[in-house]
Amino acid sequence: MVNYCNVLQCHNRSDRETDRSFYRIPAIIRNQGQACETLSSQRRLKWLSRLNQDFTGKNLGNVRVCSDHFIMVDLYDETNPDWAPSLKMGHEKLGFSKTSKDRHERISKRKATIKAKAAVMFPEEEFCPNEAPDDSTNTDCNVETQTDLNGFLIDAMSSELQALRLEMMDIKKHVAISKLCLSDLIGKDDKVKFLTGLSSYDVLAMLYEYLEDFIPTKKSLTKFQMLFMTLMRLRLNLSEQFLAFEFAVSQSTICRMFCEVVDVLYARTKPFVHWPEREELYKTMPMEFRKYFGKKVAVIIDCLEILIEIPSNLTARAQTWSSYKHHNTVKFLMGIRPQGTVSFISKGWGGRATDKYITEHSGFLNYILPGDIVLADRGFDIKDIMGSLCAKAKIPAFTRGKDQLSPLEIESTRKIAHCRIHVERVIGCVRQKYTMLDSTIPIRFMMTKDSESMTILDKICHVCCSLTNLCEPIVCFD
Repeated sequence: MVNYCNVLQCHNRSDRETDRSFYRIPAIIRNQGQACETLSSQRRLKWLSRLNQDFTGKNLGNVRVCSDHFIMVDLYDETNPDWAPSLKMGHEKLGFSKTSKDRHERISKRKATIKAKAAVMFPEEEFCPNEAPDDSTNTDCNVETQTDLNGFLIDAMSSELQALRLEMMDIKKHVAISKLCLSDLIGKDDKVKFLTGLSSYDVLAMLYEYLEDFIPTKKSLTKFQMLFMTLMRLRLNLSEQFLAFEFAVSQSTICRMFCEVVDVLYARTKPFVHWPEREELYKTMPMEFRKYFGKKVAVIIDCLEILIEIPSNLTARAQTWSSYKHHNTVKFLMGIRPQGTVSFISKGWGGRATDKYITEHSGFLNYILPGDIVLADRGFDIKDIMGSLCAKAKIPAFTRGKDQLSPLEIESTRKIAHCRIHVERVIGCVRQKYTMLDSTIPIRFMMTKDSESMTILDKICHVCCSLTNLCEPIVCFD
């Protein structure tokens, strides 16, 4: 088919002038974004106005313009004199003035300056700002027209890019803990001890290997990060919001993961707190206990008292009030072996309950065998109970109603206090290693699930005692 140029007074034909190209009027591009559609519409209107003809009733798809009137340029290069036909239009002079041409040259130089500066700042990347698709066969990078750009703005953009780079580096350092993995702690025993309370990296690695298959899989954090986050909270009593910032997750996610990992820790570390066999006790009895009581001391008991928030329920508030701490508390009966490891930990009881009542109803008496000796404080008035089990309770002598203790009572009290002090050391060690127990516990940790009788605080306390047992015993064998 023969194409004719539709410019006035132009008689070029495709069958005669084979050295010329014939172009359609640009179509409106509607599938490449609003900006592209607007720009292509403006260009089409400008072409039609330059042709200055009445195309009513004609199919604009058949209108052609030959290359004598312009050179085809990119859609986004709208300041170019050839963006629309302007030469030999047949009706009036439409050539660009010298001022317009100079303006186009200045804009072109600015584009080259931006590209050169970007190449210096990003040497490994191809700078291609504001890339936009084009319907032509040209695949070069298109740059959006910068009509109001000047040297000052370019310098400001460069400074802003540099500042954003530095900010990105700071953010990467800040959230480094959220990418923490087990291998990052190799050889960093001091860091492990400070953040988790465990004695070394090897202990942490063995604990993780022991728990890995039971920790639930989540998308936001790895299994090790979930365990590490839980140990950090127990150890340092970090708030949920702080951990959410550090691990780059939401506060509700931290709360949910903490409870889930505590459930796993409780179930898997429960055997770490166990009552020893009598033969095992005999073989590992420290010398100071043998000196005063032979091999018969089975356990040293005392209560671990933890502060809690004031309950809104009046009955619960009365049941948890401790006249000793002058605060609402939860009490746990703790028993330790003579070696200094925890061998018994009860469920939590309200701070109003007496030591004797907890001892009777916590299940502790089920482990006592005939001939055992139990060391306790004055608050444990359990001699009659131990006597019914053919066991003995060694309690410091009372001074009530006496001017002074007899020499025999003083010596007996001194021996008991010398050995019983180890339970205070263990309780202090548990509180010091896992400072969450030394703070005021939220009341929501007192709740239980429908299918369980253990509260979250019961599990937390048991887990802390289990993890303390993984460390070196505090009583020397010799």
